[in-house]
Amino acid sequence: MEQNQDFWRKCSTCKKPIGFGAKYYVCSVSTCNGQRTGYVFCGMSCFDAHLPGARHRDAGAVEMKAGLQPWSPPGEAAPTRAPERRIAAQQPPVKTYASENKQNTIPREVLIVASRLKEYIDARSGGYNTSASVMDVLSDYVRILCDRAIDQARADGRRTVMDRDFEFLKK
Repeated sequence: MEQNQDFWRKCSTCKKPIGFGAKYYVCSVSTCNGQRTGYVFCGMSCFDAHLPGARHRDAGAVEMKAGLQPWSPPGEAAPTRAPERRIAAQQPPVKTYASENKQNTIPREVLIVASRLKEYIDARSGGYNTSASVMDVLSDYVRILCDRAIDQARADGRRTVMDRDFEFLKK
């Protein structure tokens, strides 16, 4: 490696020199900005050219300032601004239901077969559509009904929930 050079490093895409103290970009994906690969880009066009080959799901360019010594590792110099973190899709927190006789929690999942419910509503109504959010609401109702049936089976001294435990629905 040549120590007497008049630039910090070369761009990983176009091979143009990046001067000492100059602005450059690194990929936000750890496999690209790690010590082993250390990709650096002179501009956004070079960063964009890197993306198709890297096949990242979600990546961003982080603006950095080049070091004052040749071949100092990326990120050694302080960034010109705080790196921005982008979150692609934030999932809502999972609600849990505590079991009465167990200390573990049960994850909240859809309990309704969507295709069958949609077929029923379509056939019964003569062409009505069904929103996807209906499955969550009905699943909550099914959980409530099952909790009541479990309580009834427990009151009868059984450990099996039976159809007769849902008799309260007919009242």
